[in-house]
Amino acid sequence: MARRRFFVPAVRRGAAELTGEDAAHLVRVLRVEPGQVFEISDNSRVYLAEVETARKTEVVFRVKEDLPSSLPGLDVVLCPALIKFDRFEWLVEKATEMGVSRIQPFAATRTEHGLLAAAAKRLERWRKIGLEASQQSRRARLPEIDAAVRSTKELKPDASIKLLLDEESQTAILSQLPARLTDSDRVAILLGPEGGWTDEERALAIANDWRPCSLGNTILRTETAAVAALAIVQAAWAHTKIGSDPINDSSVNRGGADGQHRI
Repeated sequence: MARRRFFVPAVRRGAAELTGEDAAHLVRVLRVEPGQVFEISDNSRVYLAEVETARKTEVVFRVKEDLPSSLPGLDVVLCPALIKFDRFEWLVEKATEMGVSRIQPFAATRTEHGLLAAAAKRLERWRKIGLEASQQSRRARLPEIDAAVRSTKELKPDASIKLLLDEESQTAILSQLPARLTDSDRVAILLGPEGGWTDEERALAIANDWRPCSLGNTILRTETAAVAALAIVQAAWAHTKIGSDPINDSSVNRGGADGQHRI
């Protein structure tokens, strides 16, 4: 069975420390004790470490050896419109498990009133969810989760491939990907709110080089569409990385996707 992995603020002189609530959770809930061996990450490298001290306010790890980090996956930025927070939290958790590099939420024209103002108070909770999901899925690095911005105009992801999920598109998402994704590629995925895109938002996104595309013919919620799109893009990248023929068939999965996305 795979060892548990924990994130620590830093590794200094062969030791790492967790304090406060993080330490209390390990001791009280996970029953961590001195002598147990776990994996730890400082958000850069992964180590095998033994618990040296386990108190309710402090857990100290002593590094035993460096561990090889898994190869980095495709760099994917997810730009989801704000949705009801219980669903947004699910989105953060699952997108983290799917290997997303960054999550940049925003308020769309049809985003429910009040969500943007309330989002600032939820940011730390979202980051904690990202941390817990990263530990569960054994990531080497945490996703970056940004504060929500006011509109798509403020979204400026550094990406070579920008995908706009749009229910009016008749272009399959796979056909908007290059024949071969490489290590230097960075993909951004833009998802609308439950009410869908306005004509103005759609036109602005296209003018800013977002490529309209579809997940298929049925309607998905925003959080479901996020996971579906991430799975497709990550699988396409993995497929080309192992030297298989490119998957780039425009005849597959015609249909649309926005805040209630079709698949």
